[in-house]
Amino acid sequence: MNIIICPGIHDPELTESFRSKLLDLVYDSAIASNSANILIFPGKDFLVLSAFHILQFLRVSLGNQLKSPIIFISFSAGVVGAIGAAHLWELLGGRVKAFIAIDGWGVPLQGNFPIHRMSHDYFTHWSSCLLGSGQNNFYAQPAVEHLSMWKSPQTIQGCWVDSSIGIFPPKGRLKADEFLLMLLKRYDAINPDNGVSKQELGVRS
Repeated sequence: MNIIICPGIHDPELTESFRSKLLDLVYDSAIASNSANILIFPGKDFLVLSAFHILQFLRVSLGNQLKSPIIFISFSAGVVGAIGAAHLWELLGGRVKAFIAIDGWGVPLQGNFPIHRMSHDYFTHWSSCLLGSGQNNFYAQPAVEHLSMWKSPQTIQGCWVDSSIGIFPPKGRLKADEFLLMLLKRYDAINPDNGVSKQELGVRS
């Protein structure tokens, strides 16, 4: 399993904070037996908008591992490049296990793979869902600052929503990192029955 993190246009320290929290989630819950490989797209500024550059990064990083499943986790402007790269990866014969867009406001999302949105407030949630979303989504309640979703998801309370039956009612309250953990478990990126030490986590950037 490969997890590709596609940041937005912001301070790189925020991405490092998100990576650290993601590692904590993976370690605390135990990584899957096939070991998740966490990749961080290193492009800065407007390169995060480029599906071509993200695709090239994947091809260099993964080589011929087209059949190895990928989960995309993208943020803000990075959602633009990531969704394009996900479609291109599929066209090459690759497999996208899931696509998670964090605050990808205004970005249309469609695909032959599961899509989930996480939003920093309710307005961003419902207006983004009009442009495509999957069944299970999350929005912060109370609302938080946009960058907080990337910097500190473990502090953000919100609602898990089943958008297949409409915007309301929420399925439950939980934190943003708990929602993310739920999705990773769902797509077998994390298996609680298999434990691996932090040194075995295969993190690359």
